[in-house]
Amino acid sequence: MLRYLSLRVLYTLPVIWLVVSLVFLLIHLVPGDPIQQMLGEGAPAADIQATRHAYGLDLPLGRQYINYWKGVLHGDLGQSLRYNQNVSRLIAQRYPYTLQLTIAALVVAVLLSIPAGVRSAQRRNLWDDRAISVISLFGLSFPNFALGPVLILFFAIQLGWLPVSGSGSLAHLVLPAITMGGALAAILTRMVRTSMLEELSQDYVRTARAKGLPERTVVYRHALRNAMIPIITVLGLQFGALLAGAIVTETIFSWPGIGRLTIQAISNRDYYLVQGCILAIGLTYIAVNFLTDLLYSAVNPRIRQ
Repeated sequence: MLRYLSLRVLYTLPVIWLVVSLVFLLIHLVPGDPIQQMLGEGAPAADIQATRHAYGLDLPLGRQYINYWKGVLHGDLGQSLRYNQNVSRLIAQRYPYTLQLTIAALVVAVLLSIPAGVRSAQRRNLWDDRAISVISLFGLSFPNFALGPVLILFFAIQLGWLPVSGSGSLAHLVLPAITMGGALAAILTRMVRTSMLEELSQDYVRTARAKGLPERTVVYRHALRNAMIPIITVLGLQFGALLAGAIVTETIFSWPGIGRLTIQAISNRDYYLVQGCILAIGLTYIAVNFLTDLLYSAVNPRIRQ
Protein backbone atom coordinates (compact mmCIF):
# COMPACT_ATOMS: atom_id res chain seq x y z
CA MET A 1 0.00 0.00 0.00
CA LEU A 2 2.88 2.37 0.76
CA ARG A 3 4.41 1.66 -2.65
CA TYR A 4 1.06 2.30 -4.33
CA LEU A 5 0.67 5.55 -2.39
CA SER A 6 4.15 6.70 -3.41
CA LEU A 7 3.45 5.98 -7.08
CA ARG A 8 0.18 7.93 -6.97
CA VAL A 9 1.97 10.91 -5.41
CA LEU A 10 4.60 10.82 -8.17
CA TYR A 11 1.87 10.68 -10.83
CA THR A 12 0.11 13.66 -9.23
CA LEU A 13 3.14 15.99 -9.16
CA PRO A 14 3.30 16.59 -12.98
CA VAL A 15 -0.43 17.31 -13.00
CA ILE A 16 -0.01 19.91 -10.25
CA TRP A 17 2.86 21.51 -12.17
CA LEU A 18 0.75 21.66 -15.34
CA VAL A 19 -2.25 23.19 -13.55
CA VAL A 20 -0.17 25.86 -11.81
CA SER A 21 1.62 26.69 -15.08
CA LEU A 22 -1.61 27.04 -17.04
CA VAL A 23 -3.13 29.24 -14.36
CA PHE A 24 -0.02 31.44 -14.43
CA LEU A 25 -0.28 31.84 -18.20
CA LEU A 26 -3.95 32.80 -17.89
CA ILE A 27 -3.22 36.44 -17.14
CA HIS A 28 -0.86 36.64 -20.14
CA LEU A 29 -3.29 35.00 -22.56
CA VAL A 30 -6.21 37.31 -21.78
CA PRO A 31 -6.38 40.20 -24.28
CA GLY A 32 -5.66 43.66 -22.96
CA ASP A 33 -3.64 45.05 -20.10
CA PRO A 34 -5.08 44.18 -16.65
CA ILE A 35 -3.45 47.23 -15.07
CA GLN A 36 -4.93 49.59 -17.64
CA GLN A 37 -8.30 47.93 -17.18
CA MET A 38 -8.05 48.51 -13.45
CA LEU A 39 -6.93 52.16 -13.66
CA GLY A 40 -9.15 53.09 -16.61
CA GLU A 41 -8.49 54.21 -20.14
CA GLY A 42 -7.59 57.76 -19.14
CA ALA A 43 -4.95 56.83 -16.57
CA PRO A 44 -1.53 58.52 -17.01
CA ALA A 45 1.23 56.35 -18.42
CA ALA A 46 3.37 56.96 -15.34
CA ASP A 47 0.65 55.59 -13.04
CA ILE A 48 0.21 52.54 -15.27
CA GLN A 49 3.94 51.86 -15.26
CA ALA A 50 4.21 52.32 -11.48
CA THR A 51 1.29 49.97 -10.82
CA ARG A 52 2.67 47.40 -13.26
CA HIS A 53 5.98 47.54 -11.39
CA ALA A 54 4.21 47.18 -8.02
CA TYR A 55 2.55 43.98 -9.19
CA GLY A 56 5.72 42.68 -10.85
CA LEU A 57 4.25 42.62 -14.36
CA ASP A 58 7.20 44.54 -15.83
CA LEU A 59 9.59 41.65 -15.13
CA PRO A 60 10.54 39.08 -17.78
CA LEU A 61 8.07 36.22 -18.15
CA GLY A 62 10.48 33.64 -16.76
CA ARG A 63 11.10 35.71 -13.64
CA GLN A 64 7.37 36.21 -13.16
CA TYR A 65 6.89 32.44 -13.43
CA ILE A 66 9.50 31.78 -10.74
CA ASN A 67 7.98 34.43 -8.47
CA TYR A 68 4.53 32.94 -9.00
CA TRP A 69 5.74 29.48 -7.98
CA LYS A 70 7.40 30.95 -4.89
CA GLY A 71 4.13 32.61 -3.97
CA VAL A 72 2.13 29.40 -4.50
CA LEU A 73 4.53 27.40 -2.34
CA HIS A 74 4.23 30.03 0.41
CA GLY A 75 0.46 30.39 0.06
CA ASP A 76 0.71 33.88 -1.44
CA LEU A 77 -1.36 34.23 -4.64
CA GLY A 78 -0.84 37.95 -5.05
CA GLN A 79 -2.92 41.03 -4.35
CA SER A 80 -6.46 41.51 -5.60
CA LEU A 81 -6.65 44.42 -8.05
CA ARG A 82 -10.19 45.32 -7.03
CA TYR A 83 -10.42 44.52 -3.31
CA ASN A 84 -6.80 45.44 -2.50
CA GLN A 85 -6.56 42.34 -0.29
CA ASN A 86 -4.49 39.20 -0.41
CA VAL A 87 -6.04 36.70 -2.82
CA SER A 88 -5.28 33.77 -0.52
CA ARG A 89 -7.21 35.45 2.30
CA LEU A 90 -10.22 36.13 0.06
CA ILE A 91 -10.28 32.51 -1.14
CA ALA A 92 -9.87 31.18 2.40
CA GLN A 93 -12.95 33.16 3.45
CA ARG A 94 -15.12 31.81 0.60
CA TYR A 95 -13.74 28.29 0.12
CA PRO A 96 -15.46 26.69 3.16
CA TYR A 97 -18.85 27.76 1.80
CA THR A 98 -18.22 26.07 -1.57
CA LEU A 99 -16.87 22.95 0.13
CA GLN A 100 -19.93 22.85 2.38
CA LEU A 101 -22.27 23.19 -0.60
CA THR A 102 -20.42 20.57 -2.66
CA ILE A 103 -20.42 18.01 0.15
CA ALA A 104 -24.13 18.67 0.78
CA ALA A 105 -24.85 18.13 -2.92
CA LEU A 106 -22.91 14.85 -2.82
CA VAL A 107 -24.91 13.71 0.20
CA VAL A 108 -28.18 14.57 -1.56
CA ALA A 109 -27.09 12.70 -4.68
CA VAL A 110 -26.02 9.58 -2.75
CA LEU A 111 -29.16 9.51 -0.59
CA LEU A 112 -31.35 9.73 -3.68
CA SER A 113 -29.42 7.53 -6.08
CA ILE A 114 -28.52 4.45 -4.04
CA PRO A 115 -32.06 3.47 -2.93
CA ALA A 116 -33.46 4.37 -6.37
CA GLY A 117 -30.74 2.46 -8.26
CA VAL A 118 -31.03 -0.62 -6.05
CA ARG A 119 -34.82 -0.60 -6.36
CA SER A 120 -34.57 -0.21 -10.12
CA ALA A 121 -32.19 -3.18 -10.38
CA GLN A 122 -34.36 -5.38 -8.16
CA ARG A 123 -37.48 -4.52 -10.16
CA ARG A 124 -35.90 -4.75 -13.60
CA ASN A 125 -38.29 -4.00 -16.49
CA LEU A 126 -41.24 -3.50 -14.11
CA TRP A 127 -43.26 -0.30 -13.69
CA ASP A 128 -41.14 1.18 -10.90
CA ASP A 129 -37.94 0.52 -12.87
CA ARG A 130 -39.41 2.38 -15.84
CA ALA A 131 -40.62 5.21 -13.61
CA ILE A 132 -37.17 5.66 -12.05
CA SER A 133 -35.61 5.62 -15.54
CA VAL A 134 -37.96 8.40 -16.70
CA ILE A 135 -37.23 10.50 -13.60
CA SER A 136 -33.47 9.99 -14.08
CA LEU A 137 -33.70 11.07 -17.71
CA PHE A 138 -35.65 14.16 -16.65
CA GLY A 139 -33.00 14.98 -14.05
CA LEU A 140 -30.21 14.67 -16.62
CA SER A 141 -31.97 16.94 -19.11
CA PHE A 142 -32.83 19.68 -16.59
CA PRO A 143 -29.84 22.04 -16.10
CA ASN A 144 -28.92 23.78 -12.86
CA PHE A 145 -29.69 27.27 -14.13
CA ALA A 146 -33.28 26.16 -14.84
CA LEU A 147 -33.82 23.94 -11.77
CA GLY A 148 -32.64 26.57 -9.30
CA PRO A 149 -35.21 29.28 -10.19
CA VAL A 150 -38.00 26.66 -10.28
CA LEU A 151 -37.14 25.54 -6.75
CA ILE A 152 -37.00 29.15 -5.58
CA LEU A 153 -40.41 29.94 -7.08
CA PHE A 154 -42.07 26.88 -5.56
CA PHE A 155 -40.44 26.28 -2.17
CA ALA A 156 -39.30 29.80 -1.27
CA ILE A 157 -41.81 32.19 -2.83
CA GLN A 158 -45.03 30.19 -3.17
CA LEU A 159 -44.79 27.92 -0.11
CA GLY A 160 -42.45 30.06 1.97
CA TRP A 161 -40.73 27.04 3.49
CA LEU A 162 -37.15 27.97 2.69
CA PRO A 163 -35.15 31.21 2.24
CA VAL A 164 -34.67 32.54 -1.27
CA SER A 165 -30.92 33.16 -1.10
CA GLY A 166 -27.96 33.83 1.14
CA SER A 167 -26.35 31.70 3.83
CA GLY A 168 -26.26 31.34 7.59
CA SER A 169 -28.37 28.30 8.43
CA LEU A 170 -29.11 24.78 7.27
CA ALA A 171 -32.29 26.01 5.59
CA HIS A 172 -30.23 28.22 3.27
CA LEU A 173 -28.28 25.15 2.16
CA VAL A 174 -31.22 22.97 1.15
CA LEU A 175 -32.21 24.47 -2.21
CA PRO A 176 -28.64 24.98 -3.55
CA ALA A 177 -27.70 21.43 -2.52
CA ILE A 178 -30.74 19.94 -4.27
CA THR A 179 -30.03 22.05 -7.35
CA MET A 180 -26.46 20.79 -7.60
CA GLY A 181 -27.15 17.23 -6.47
CA GLY A 182 -30.16 16.60 -8.71
CA ALA A 183 -28.26 16.01 -11.94
CA LEU A 184 -25.58 13.97 -10.15
CA ALA A 185 -28.29 11.84 -8.52
CA ALA A 186 -29.67 11.03 -11.96
CA ILE A 187 -26.23 9.94 -13.20
CA LEU A 188 -25.51 7.87 -10.10
CA THR A 189 -28.92 6.18 -10.23
CA ARG A 190 -28.13 4.81 -13.68
CA MET A 191 -24.67 3.76 -12.51
CA VAL A 192 -26.03 2.01 -9.40
CA ARG A 193 -28.66 0.20 -11.46
CA THR A 194 -26.11 -1.04 -14.00
CA SER A 195 -23.62 -2.15 -11.35
CA MET A 196 -26.30 -3.85 -9.26
CA LEU A 197 -27.70 -5.75 -12.25
CA GLU A 198 -24.22 -7.14 -12.87
CA GLU A 199 -23.62 -8.07 -9.24
CA LEU A 200 -27.05 -9.63 -8.66
CA SER A 201 -26.32 -12.14 -11.42
CA GLN A 202 -23.06 -13.33 -9.80
CA ASP A 203 -22.63 -16.76 -8.23
CA TYR A 204 -21.89 -15.42 -4.74
CA VAL A 205 -25.33 -13.75 -4.67
CA ARG A 206 -27.06 -17.00 -5.59
CA THR A 207 -24.99 -18.78 -2.91
CA ALA A 208 -25.99 -16.21 -0.28
CA ARG A 209 -29.64 -16.63 -1.18
CA ALA A 210 -29.30 -20.42 -1.11
CA LYS A 211 -27.95 -20.16 2.46
CA GLY A 212 -31.20 -18.48 3.46
CA LEU A 213 -29.87 -15.00 4.10
CA PRO A 214 -32.48 -12.22 4.10
CA GLU A 215 -32.87 -10.47 0.75
CA ARG A 216 -31.96 -7.10 2.29
CA THR A 217 -28.69 -8.55 3.61
CA VAL A 218 -27.87 -10.11 0.24
CA VAL A 219 -28.57 -6.90 -1.65
CA TYR A 220 -27.14 -4.20 0.62
CA ARG A 221 -24.36 -6.03 2.46
CA HIS A 222 -22.97 -8.21 -0.32
CA ALA A 223 -24.06 -7.02 -3.77
CA LEU A 224 -24.07 -3.27 -3.11
CA ARG A 225 -20.63 -3.36 -1.52
CA ASN A 226 -19.09 -4.74 -4.69
CA ALA A 227 -21.27 -2.55 -6.91
CA MET A 228 -19.92 0.58 -5.19
CA ILE A 229 -16.43 0.14 -6.65
CA PRO A 230 -17.12 1.87 -10.02
CA ILE A 231 -19.53 4.29 -8.34
CA ILE A 232 -16.75 5.61 -6.08
CA THR A 233 -14.75 6.48 -9.19
CA VAL A 234 -17.71 8.32 -10.70
CA LEU A 235 -18.22 10.23 -7.45
CA GLY A 236 -14.61 11.39 -7.47
CA LEU A 237 -14.79 12.50 -11.10
CA GLN A 238 -18.13 14.25 -10.59
CA PHE A 239 -16.76 16.20 -7.63
CA GLY A 240 -14.93 18.45 -10.09
CA ALA A 241 -18.14 18.86 -12.09
CA LEU A 242 -19.90 19.94 -8.90
CA LEU A 243 -17.22 22.58 -8.28
CA ALA A 244 -17.75 23.90 -11.81
CA GLY A 245 -21.51 23.80 -11.35
CA ALA A 246 -21.17 25.70 -8.10
CA ILE A 247 -20.33 28.84 -10.10
CA VAL A 248 -23.86 28.90 -11.56
CA THR A 249 -25.64 27.67 -8.44
CA GLU A 250 -23.89 30.11 -6.10
CA THR A 251 -24.79 32.98 -8.41
CA ILE A 252 -28.46 31.96 -8.49
CA PHE A 253 -28.76 31.62 -4.72
CA SER A 254 -26.28 34.39 -3.78
CA TRP A 255 -24.23 31.79 -1.95
CA PRO A 256 -20.95 33.37 -0.75
CA GLY A 257 -18.66 30.69 -2.14
CA ILE A 258 -15.65 30.63 -4.40
CA GLY A 259 -17.81 30.17 -7.51
CA ARG A 260 -19.61 33.46 -6.96
CA LEU A 261 -16.28 35.08 -6.11
CA THR A 262 -14.95 33.89 -9.49
CA ILE A 263 -17.88 35.49 -11.32
CA GLN A 264 -17.33 38.75 -9.44
CA ALA A 265 -13.62 38.67 -10.23
CA ILE A 266 -14.31 38.12 -13.93
CA SER A 267 -16.82 40.99 -13.96
CA ASN A 268 -14.29 43.27 -12.23
CA ARG A 269 -11.42 42.09 -14.48
CA ASP A 270 -9.56 41.15 -11.31
CA TYR A 271 -7.12 38.80 -13.00
CA TYR A 272 -5.14 37.83 -9.93
CA LEU A 273 -8.31 36.86 -8.11
CA VAL A 274 -9.49 34.86 -11.15
CA GLN A 275 -6.14 33.09 -11.16
CA GLY A 276 -6.42 32.24 -7.48
CA CYS A 277 -10.00 30.94 -7.75
CA ILE A 278 -9.23 28.74 -10.75
CA LEU A 279 -6.08 27.44 -9.08
CA ALA A 280 -8.01 26.58 -5.90
CA ILE A 281 -10.67 24.70 -7.89
CA GLY A 282 -8.06 22.87 -9.98
CA LEU A 283 -5.97 21.79 -6.99
CA THR A 284 -9.11 20.65 -5.17
CA TYR A 285 -10.05 18.53 -8.16
CA ILE A 286 -6.58 16.94 -8.17
CA ALA A 287 -6.76 16.25 -4.43
CA VAL A 288 -10.19 14.64 -4.73
CA ASN A 289 -9.02 12.41 -7.59
CA PHE A 290 -6.02 11.39 -5.51
CA LEU A 291 -8.22 10.50 -2.55
CA THR A 292 -10.57 8.65 -4.90
CA ASP A 293 -7.67 6.49 -6.11
CA LEU A 294 -6.75 5.66 -2.53
CA LEU A 295 -10.33 4.85 -1.59
CA TYR A 296 -10.74 2.77 -4.73
CA SER A 297 -7.68 0.72 -3.84
CA ALA A 298 -8.95 0.28 -0.28
CA VAL A 299 -12.31 -1.03 -1.49
CA ASN A 300 -10.79 -3.21 -4.22
CA PRO A 301 -7.58 -4.94 -2.99
CA ARG A 302 -6.84 -6.21 -6.53
CA ILE A 303 -5.86 -2.64 -7.51
CA ARG A 304 -3.03 -2.66 -4.97
CA GLN A 305 -1.71 -5.89 -6.45
